[in-house]
Amino acid sequence: MPVDNEIYNRPGDIWWDEHEPLNAIRTAINPARLEYFTRVFGELGVDPAGKSVVDIGCGGGLFAEEFARLGARVIGVDPSTSSLNTARSHASAVGLSIDYREGAGEKLPLEDHSVDIACCVDVLEHVSDLDAVIGETARVLRIGGLYVFDTINRTRRSRFVMIKLLQEWRVTAWMPRNLHAWDQFITPDELHVVMRRHQLERGDIVGLGPGVKLPQLLRMLWRLRRGRMSYGEFGRRARFVVTKDVRVSYAGYARKGGIIGPNAR
Repeated sequence: MPVDNEIYNRPGDIWWDEHEPLNAIRTAINPARLEYFTRVFGELGVDPAGKSVVDIGCGGGLFAEEFARLGARVIGVDPSTSSLNTARSHASAVGLSIDYREGAGEKLPLEDHSVDIACCVDVLEHVSDLDAVIGETARVLRIGGLYVFDTINRTRRSRFVMIKLLQEWRVTAWMPRNLHAWDQFITPDELHVVMRRHQLERGDIVGLGPGVKLPQLLRMLWRLRRGRMSYGEFGRRARFVVTKDVRVSYAGYARKGGIIGPNAR
């Protein structure tokens, strides 16, 4: 069964409310992503401050705001009007200026070679046309531009963790059913092939995973399921860390190669 992306069109704030499942993205996963991407920026000598950044599939702005706090000029693109309304409202409330635009990763509302950094987190495993999304990402990146991403690997372990443990088993499931589909998970090698086809040369990849052992994680899931812990608190206690294990979730980066033609902007 394909993923059900309609959850992102639900009315109300499903992103920043600590009692909504998607809030765990902010408290559990974003710190590890930011740690890794910041390390990449430092190693490559890239300062996000003043750079143009597109957050592809920005949702309610959870990671777009992280880039804005680094001083970047951020464009957030998402197909969900409801999520974009939440993103705009929250950015305004906290005093951040972010250009949110409605659009899909398969057809980004940006000009060719117009951004320095493209970011795509929690998205690639949801799209129906991976090649089109990567192709559009490469199109809008300037030569030498940086692509940072994370996604979910397609392994037996990811099926157990992401599908069985977190979506299907009644005792531990807390994600919306059909939020993910194992068949749409992407191996690092598969993603590498698609990126190379679009002149994106991949750098290293790292794993992302909970910073607690499985027994503790299961106890926390039990409390979460019984309403004894908010999703935001669960995320803080299960806060992800950067690891060498890429069997479930992994993050990485790529640089845009090639030569700009005479008609490029």
